[in-house]
Amino acid sequence: MTTVSPVFALSISQVLADLGYIGLVLLMIAETVFPPIPSEVVLPLAGYLVQKGDFEFLPTLVAATFGSLVGAVILEELARHGGRPFADRFLRFAHQDPAQLDRAEEWFRRRGAVMVLAGRCIPGVRSLIALPAGVLRMPRGKYIVLTLIGSTVWNAALITAGYVLGSQWERVADAIGPLATPILILLVLGIGGYVLVRALRRRRAT
Repeated sequence: MTTVSPVFALSISQVLADLGYIGLVLLMIAETVFPPIPSEVVLPLAGYLVQKGDFEFLPTLVAATFGSLVGAVILEELARHGGRPFADRFLRFAHQDPAQLDRAEEWFRRRGAVMVLAGRCIPGVRSLIALPAGVLRMPRGKYIVLTLIGSTVWNAALITAGYVLGSQWERVADAIGPLATPILILLVLGIGGYVLVRALRRRRAT
């Protein structure tokens, strides 16, 4: 469970108040490159600002997604050029076990597209999915498209949640932790089902 510190929330609010959409872009870049800054705090707050009339929904979504994409590409390129040594250092910086990358790489070799698409919608995985993508050199165009889709879905959901909850936007962050695993399972099953249906249709067509 993510607990929203009042000081942290105030700092995020100040950045958004002072810099507007540019501030949101910068926060989302930082959210990817520096995992301690969680999108489940930044985005619901942005949604609350949309409800108040300080922001508009579409520019907020565009700014958040652009920032997410830029951050994800930066981290992927660093992993692409720095290889496994960089990935291990980043995981230690993010307080994650570097041994997890071995399992992630195995999954990535078999289901790389699913991992990127679903991973961009899972707290704690959103940043880290760039590491196997870079180390294993996923084609850049494919990585960018999948990251863009996954980030758009995640950002839209959290901004909308913040808009709906209004001044109680902090409740989104409190709920995200327990929901992370079920969301991951549902996304993987859904994407896996879609891939299977497409494969069956192609086989029947031939």
